[in-house]
Amino acid sequence: MSPRMQFRGPARQTGAIGLMAAVTLALALAFMLLVIDSGRLYLEKRNLQRIADMAALEAATRGGDCSTGATATSYATASAQRNGFTVPSDGRALAVSCGALTLDANSLRIFSVDPGKSEAIQVIASHVVPQSFAGGIGALFGGAPAGSTLNLKATAVAALPPPLAALTIRSTVLTFDTSKAAITSLLFGGLLGGNVTINAAGWNGLVNSNISLLSYLNRLKVDLGLTAVGYDQVLSNSITVSQLIQAAINVLDPNGTLAASATIVSLKALKLAAGATSVVLGDLLHVESGSDISALAVNLKAFDLIEGVVQLANKQNGLVATLPINLAGLAQITARVQVMQPPQLSAVGNPKKAAQAPLGPDRIYVRTAQVKTLLSIDLPVLDAITPLVNAVLDLATSLTDFLKDLLGLQLHKLLTCGLGAPCDTTEVKLLPPPIRLDVALEAGGAWSYVTAYSCMSSTNKSLTTSTTTKLIGLKIGQITPEDVFGSATVPPTNIVNPLQVIYVGVQTCNRLLFLPAVCYNPRPSGGIGIHVNTAVAQNANIPHVYSAPAAANLPEINQPPFFYAYTTNNIVNSLSTTVSDLGVNMYGLSGSIIGGLGSLLNDVTTALVNAINTVLSPLLDTLINTLLASLGIDLNKVEVGANLSCHAGRASLVI
Repeated sequence: MSPRMQFRGPARQTGAIGLMAAVTLALALAFMLLVIDSGRLYLEKRNLQRIADMAALEAATRGGDCSTGATATSYATASAQRNGFTVPSDGRALAVSCGALTLDANSLRIFSVDPGKSEAIQVIASHVVPQSFAGGIGALFGGAPAGSTLNLKATAVAALPPPLAALTIRSTVLTFDTSKAAITSLLFGGLLGGNVTINAAGWNGLVNSNISLLSYLNRLKVDLGLTAVGYDQVLSNSITVSQLIQAAINVLDPNGTLAASATIVSLKALKLAAGATSVVLGDLLHVESGSDISALAVNLKAFDLIEGVVQLANKQNGLVATLPINLAGLAQITARVQVMQPPQLSAVGNPKKAAQAPLGPDRIYVRTAQVKTLLSIDLPVLDAITPLVNAVLDLATSLTDFLKDLLGLQLHKLLTCGLGAPCDTTEVKLLPPPIRLDVALEAGGAWSYVTAYSCMSSTNKSLTTSTTTKLIGLKIGQITPEDVFGSATVPPTNIVNPLQVIYVGVQTCNRLLFLPAVCYNPRPSGGIGIHVNTAVAQNANIPHVYSAPAAANLPEINQPPFFYAYTTNNIVNSLSTTVSDLGVNMYGLSGSIIGGLGSLLNDVTTALVNAINTVLSPLLDTLINTLLASLGIDLNKVEVGANLSCHAGRASLVI
């Protein structure tokens, strides 16, 4: 038989196929066991990770912490047990830690344990399960000895969004009567460049109406046709003042059923006067980019919002509002007002970033407006004040000896004046009304910003602010509008000249015995005037700590703010003191002060100061309580509201 034929036929292949089948079945069984065992461990691990994730999320969402009562541990344990992971029990454990997130060298988030912080919560769940099949096989082939059990672990770190703080600034709440309503209408109309007529009910309606910042910005997005996520576009776009006012109308009256109400009528009157001036809303309201939407759940008074928009418009159009004020016959006043710096009513941001650089790019900072005001007052009453008239007559006699050398009077001619010979004599008299007295006030307003914060928990937190109230300067004398406001081509000079109230000069007189003198050829030589130019007055860097557990003193970001009032009586007192200390001096023709009068001016100074105070005291009261208050500036008091949410929004898994 051929050697090739001896290997032919199926009988010769039967043993090889059986061996291959046996090996294949053994491998299939091994792989099946491996898959089943790996699936068992995978499911155990996945279930354990789910337990850790849910426990971490619940502990973070409920504001758990590790310092007071270890609430983070109790919240996480309760969550694990509800999900079938009973602890303590044999083979199961749950470890909970509090801390904060930091970045490593590769900018990856890592969890740092710190029991004093609850910015992030880490949960480690562990479960002892039977050893894996692969581990046993590995031990059979010379691997490390495998125990009968394996300890599975799952780690989850959950954190709420960063803390959010908000500051809101306002002056004391206004209540309008008929006179204040008229002045405020003229003021707002002048700042806008139009005519505004709003009665007391209309202004009070704006004061008593609240408007949600979130609703307002949402409405603006619709009105402007903006579709981008967030509100950066709304805050950074240039928007006409009329559109901003119309958006307020749409929020306060979404169904169009309040058209006849005093509040809506007032807003429509302001819209009509607004013209085409455009402003950037972000100059008035600051919201840190990327802030959670809940940060915008801040309520503002409609009056504060519209007042801020009007001042933004005035800063843009550069107009000087001019309005008359009548103080019950004491004086006729022309007031001129211009906004130097518009307000920033509300600011929302991360207090952690703000505290690192309180006046840096991430600051949480609010301020009232900074304005210049010039009051030109016609004084019709000085010549009717008897003490002042008598003091001037006495001064004429007292000054004769002092002025005879100063003015070059000839003594030998004075002896023959009564015999009809011409001689030069002094002339001192109160200038006839009206005398225009100018008062320029540059109000720096107030500002406040966050300097520190603490977030142990939602019920144990604090926010520290620094607040300054400032009066830049007060000037009294003769001042032109150009000196205060400048012009399109010339900046303001801020010059104040003395206001001459008493005339001093020389005249030639002929007199025969007891007959009345005949005087002629008057020559002015100067006069007695008043002049005030104060330095800066301020209450600087007043610290205040808003704190919980008194939750009402530091509410969450989506609740009405808690307002703290800063009284600034020293600034107002400085105004009164300034008026009482009017500088009364004699000035030569060149404007320089003539010294050496000593006590000669005492009586006339006292009488003059009293006379001026008769007019300026009610004037300053009107200025502070009406004009500046209508612009959100109150030199008596400023209120700063605060909100702080240690964790604003929903928790999320971060590691």
